[in-house]
Amino acid sequence: MAMREARQGGAAGTHEGGCTCGDCPHGAREGHRRAVAAFLARRDELASGSGLPSAVAHSAGASRQWISDELTQSAQTVAERGRAEGAAWRARLLPRSLYVIWGGVLLLLLVQALTAVGAGWSTARTAGLVAAVAVGALLSGAAALHRARGGVLAPVIGEDNRLSTSRAVAGGVVVLVVYAVLVLAGQLALAAEERAREDLIEGLGLARGAGLLTVLAVVCAVAVLVRRVVGLRVLGQRLQKVPAIRPRAADLLTDDSGRGSFTDTQYVAVSAAALVWAAARLARRPDQLPDLPWGLAVLVAVSAATYLCGKYAEGGRPVVLSVVRAREAGDLDGPIRTGEDIEIRGAGFVPPGAGSADQLARVAVRIGTVHVHVPLVPVPGGFTNPADGLLTVPVPVDVEPGRVEVQVITAAGVETNRCVIDVVD
Repeated sequence: MAMREARQGGAAGTHEGGCTCGDCPHGAREGHRRAVAAFLARRDELASGSGLPSAVAHSAGASRQWISDELTQSAQTVAERGRAEGAAWRARLLPRSLYVIWGGVLLLLLVQALTAVGAGWSTARTAGLVAAVAVGALLSGAAALHRARGGVLAPVIGEDNRLSTSRAVAGGVVVLVVYAVLVLAGQLALAAEERAREDLIEGLGLARGAGLLTVLAVVCAVAVLVRRVVGLRVLGQRLQKVPAIRPRAADLLTDDSGRGSFTDTQYVAVSAAALVWAAARLARRPDQLPDLPWGLAVLVAVSAATYLCGKYAEGGRPVVLSVVRAREAGDLDGPIRTGEDIEIRGAGFVPPGAGSADQLARVAVRIGTVHVHVPLVPVPGGFTNPADGLLTVPVPVDVEPGRVEVQVITAAGVETNRCVIDVVD
């Protein structure tokens, strides 16, 4: 029956532009877009005070809880559509990667053909083209092997499903070095004279490629160290990591929340400049490894050190500073009672990348032995609760009067310190 329905759906055109089932790349993308649009419209509608059922409209607490549950269910639908769109994006990545890889090979062939006019075709051009085909074949094979995990981008995708800046930089340097060695190997295989072969072997000497090899060692070491540092900080609850829906090119220049990162940007910019220099030197002197100047190598090392220090400095454990009774205008001052709202003030309650509604709905507060999910309070364009430095939650009637501990659990699963409050009848 399922197969028959699938055939009927395919015949009826369910996988056209309006498809929302998530079974095809375009349908998953369209389904995610529509789910996001529906959620935003619903959020703004509830934020304006309309759309509430009459059964809960008389109670502020009941209205808030109903709105929070409604938005949480809608946000979960958006998250499911987002995961489907991410899977569809990975399915589309393999053919696109092949287009880019072999398009680059064809571009190299075109450039070599144009530059050969007048100068003539040389052994170095043949070796460069053969090396490009070899590298393209290796990348294509890796893309096909890891097509379910991002294809050619799989080695540079981090555990949080974002593009890793350190791995991308190291991967770029590795590809250039491999290409340069293959160019020299091709020329060595095609060289007919003994003197030419000796010159090519000397081109692989440490004196010629010391700068490039130093850069390679630095960026590879940084990639390994960053993975180790981030892993240890996450396990030690000193860094909060929330998985992304799918990798994006902007991940190379931004932090987890999507804001521009100075340390990442400068590392990518300096490393890209060094790669351009090395590629230009290889084009001019294809008989030796690119002789990267020591000044440029030190510049890359300084940039890498800055990036690594930034990784050590980012993040921090969430902390509760104080808990007070929430008071509206006109209310009398008094102690905290069950059924009333409390304000939890601190920092780090919403980690970077956890600003979506489905992640905000995961924030919880432990009051004594009772777990309370922080209600979503919408406003046009966003939410006022939960916020990174302030949470407002009701004290459930199940909380026993007396001294109880309050602790926040973030969307990343990190627990804050405990703060003791007095609850009275």
